[in-house]
Amino acid sequence: MGKRITSRKRGAGSPRYRSPGHRFIGKPQMPTYAKSGTAAGTVVDIVHAPGRKSPVAVARFGQEQTLLVAGDGMATGEPVTVQRLADIPEGSKIYNVELNPGDGGRLCRSSGAFAMLISKGERRAVVLLPSRQKKEVSLDCRALMGSVAASGRIDMPFRTAGKKFYAMATINKVWPKTSGVSMNPLNHPFGGKTKPGKQKSTSRHMPPGKKVGSISPRRTGKK
Repeated sequence: MGKRITSRKRGAGSPRYRSPGHRFIGKPQMPTYAKSGTAAGTVVDIVHAPGRKSPVAVARFGQEQTLLVAGDGMATGEPVTVQRLADIPEGSKIYNVELNPGDGGRLCRSSGAFAMLISKGERRAVVLLPSRQKKEVSLDCRALMGSVAASGRIDMPFRTAGKKFYAMATINKVWPKTSGVSMNPLNHPFGGKTKPGKQKSTSRHMPPGKKVGSISPRRTGKK
């Protein structure tokens, strides 16, 4: 009969594909949104966060204690300030940028990432993302100045497959992955190197064993 394909096993919810949420310390978010938008606090501790590729800072803002994405050079006991984009000078490096005021930060949260505040208008600010894409957000959105810590993470490659395996297992990623076209036809709908090309688009109402490729795509073909 052939084995279960990955999408079928993932849908069944076996322990291999369940998120190890019991190991996570929580989602790093900025403090509760205030009218002024600016919040000044102190870094209490910097901790390792399983499931993330950058450290997390424990910061206290008055009576509120929250987790922050640690910035490059951040140390215990130092002050940390969350500011609105309206109060940050143009040309500054920023990270953990909010898309909507008060959402806690959505952009530039991975290790070494930062954005550039290009310009500010009456109500909107233009932010240059690491992908070189420009995005407009409200001036009331908050951010942290600087860049995310652990920027040198990718400088040292994985020397053994075992280290790569355990690193991916920490963030709940199955590795290594075998492509469907490299399998046999009985193991995957895309299997069989000698058979002609097969359409990638799949209906959303197909059973899990057939739901592979582009599921209910809006468009197909080259742009």
